[in-house]
Amino acid sequence: MNTTILHKSVLGIAGLAFAGGIAAGPLHHATTDTGTGTGDARPVAATQADKTAGVDAGKLIPHGVQGAQSRIDLDAEQTTNAKAIIAATKKTGLDERAAVISIGTALQESKLQNLGHLGDRNDHDSLGLFQQRPSSGWGTPEQITDPEYATTAFLKGLKQVDGWQDMPLTDAAQTVQVSAYPDAYAQWEQQAADLVAQHWNNS
Repeated sequence: MNTTILHKSVLGIAGLAFAGGIAAGPLHHATTDTGTGTGDARPVAATQADKTAGVDAGKLIPHGVQGAQSRIDLDAEQTTNAKAIIAATKKTGLDERAAVISIGTALQESKLQNLGHLGDRNDHDSLGLFQQRPSSGWGTPEQITDPEYATTAFLKGLKQVDGWQDMPLTDAAQTVQVSAYPDAYAQWEQQAADLVAQHWNNS
């Protein structure tokens, strides 16, 4: 994958039903969410991490959450996609924190729905959990809509970010995705951490 592709403009998408965005290419992205989220934007007091044996709670949210947190109810397909992201993260040899960043990013981009082409609501050819674009070097449509491939591609970009392990989630995600709303990822950190805590040992 060519990780030197530059995304030279931030592209909007009118009427996108999901508060996701448009992945322009590896390490480059635009999104349309204003950061308000479509879920129930309420603070979540505590992570489930300390209730889940075998998960290092300190790795999930090392800096605490930033701002009000959003939370959505997930159906079986969305939960399966979260588990696929965790499995792909483990397969690459990365830890729970990388899975939290990945799931938080996918919650923002697609609400953990493996989106196909949305017709007029699509920005160009954005697809999949991370709204990656084939035309910008992320892979073929078939690859990008494969959760394992899409997650691995995202993580490849993340690993190129110096110090990502010590960044707040929204900063790490934004460096890979290059969103028009760089703080929007922060709202999903608690739910992402809860999902990793719940599924890390069975994914």
